[in-house]
Amino acid sequence: MKDKLIINKKNLKGEDGYKTFSVRIKDETVSKLNALSKATNRSRNELINILLDFAIDNSEVK
Repeated sequence: MKDKLIINKKNLKGEDGYKTFSVRIKDETVSKLNALSKATNRSRNELINILLDFAIDNSEVK
C-alpha cells in the first residue's frame, strides 16, 4: 500500500490575478493539478511546492 499525501482544504482568500507558470508539464498532469487545486482551494503554485517537497523528502537515490 502506498502512503498518501493528505492536502487539507484551504479557505478562499480571493484571486490575485497572476497566471505565471514556467514549467513544462504534460496536459494530463496539468488537468490533474487543476482538479486538485479546485478540490483543495490551493493554487497550483502552492500544490507544486507541497508535492515537490513531499517527493524530495521521500526520494531515494540508488
